[in-house]
Amino acid sequence: MKLTTLAAAATAAFVLTACETTPPEPLRANAGIQPTKGNKTFGEATFEQMGDKVKVVIFVQGLKPGQEHGLHIHEGGACGDDGMAAGGHFNPHGKAHGRHTDANRHAGDLPSLRANKAGRARIDVELDGLSIGTGAGNVIGRTVVVHADPDDFRTQPTGNSGARIACGVIKAG
Repeated sequence: MKLTTLAAAATAAFVLTACETTPPEPLRANAGIQPTKGNKTFGEATFEQMGDKVKVVIFVQGLKPGQEHGLHIHEGGACGDDGMAAGGHFNPHGKAHGRHTDANRHAGDLPSLRANKAGRARIDVELDGLSIGTGAGNVIGRTVVVHADPDDFRTQPTGNSGARIACGVIKAG
């Protein structure tokens, strides 16, 4: 009887230790990107918390082959009115618009999409200033917007990147 109790206690201790050393699942979010009226661009975006940065992976197709397109996280949580319901760029830290590599930039400033010959583009980048689920940089409930034109990274506050050709709401997941 004592051996059975000892074995049970050892098993319980092992299970508790295993639970304590298992890292928590990373926080994730995603968005299905749909075309706005009259456009054919669509795709998907995923966001994963990686310490103090967020890994952003976006794949889009239906772009004009060989063209560059502005890409941003916008503050609103809806894509109606041809993407205008998404509001302006996500800028919780009150900074100027710029390249995603600039220290002084909107949290929602992402790398441009560069369409290949088939009209497809992909970005995979880790960014600071963003978070998933908590804090000022929380992307959940925001939108991903694909623009018709290249971002000039200078014009304030939009980058002069033209019409909104696709949009998706970022949801926890």
